[in-house]
Amino acid sequence: MFDGFTCVEIDTTDARIFVRHRRGAGTPVMLLHGHPRTSATWHRVAALLADAGHAVICPDLRGYGRSRGPAPSQDHSAHSKRAMAGDMLQVAHRLGYQKIRLVGHDRGSYVALRLALDHPDVVERVVLIDSLPISEHLRRADAEFATAWWHWFFFAQPEIPERVIMADPSAWYAPKADPVSMGEENHAELMRAVRTPSVVRAMLEDYRAGLTVDRAHEHDDVARGRLLTMPVLILWSLRDDLVRLHGDPLAVWNRWAADVSGFGIDCGHHIAEEAPQELAAALMGFFAAQSRPAPTRTER
Repeated sequence: MFDGFTCVEIDTTDARIFVRHRRGAGTPVMLLHGHPRTSATWHRVAALLADAGHAVICPDLRGYGRSRGPAPSQDHSAHSKRAMAGDMLQVAHRLGYQKIRLVGHDRGSYVALRLALDHPDVVERVVLIDSLPISEHLRRADAEFATAWWHWFFFAQPEIPERVIMADPSAWYAPKADPVSMGEENHAELMRAVRTPSVVRAMLEDYRAGLTVDRAHEHDDVARGRLLTMPVLILWSLRDDLVRLHGDPLAVWNRWAADVSGFGIDCGHHIAEEAPQELAAALMGFFAAQSRPAPTRTER
């Protein structure tokens, strides 16, 4: 995987972030993975982007994979999306970049959203995949959502999820981790990560932060009328359940972004592994598009 990429560890304010990156032309593309994946989930898409001449940055999020962060905090802020976004900002700057194009999938999309809201001067364009803001999911939560996404609420419980998962982490994660569709090396990296107790704890803290401090940050965004001001592309997996649970994702994201477009791709949830050609084409088309004049509306 990642032929021609350089692997480095970058110290941020309170974390050490493992990063794969490859130099190229123009503004770099930073790819942020979801749960329980690592940066290896992007191996096919990253290669396609790099071969097309793009600079590419693939970090492991704080606590995931080979990255390490601080001990959990009582209010879960040590694993908040704002803390993770701060890591990504420092990674970009340490690699010599003042601007980035940002792509986030699953949990990584919440980090991308926070980074784009907090630092619009850094993020030129943002792509959010299989995602709504956490607060929008929770505002729409009903019995169907709670049944399908029960893991959000289980992972938020203190201590119990750690004991359950670490009793047999391979059995817990293996059913949704096919080495053929993922790629053998990607699968092996995932299995090494989820057998590490500190990684499992950090991933759970990510979810605990989501239902507490991250939700509070999003409510504050709404109260302040903050919008994503850069062009935004929303993508979703047609064989996943986002549309079934919440309807058209663009209808939700139009409340959060001034310039938003998007469409579904015919695959399951792990789009970078299942449909890398389609995803890479969508990303490159979006990055190559000319920016339109920024809309002036500010309402939600």
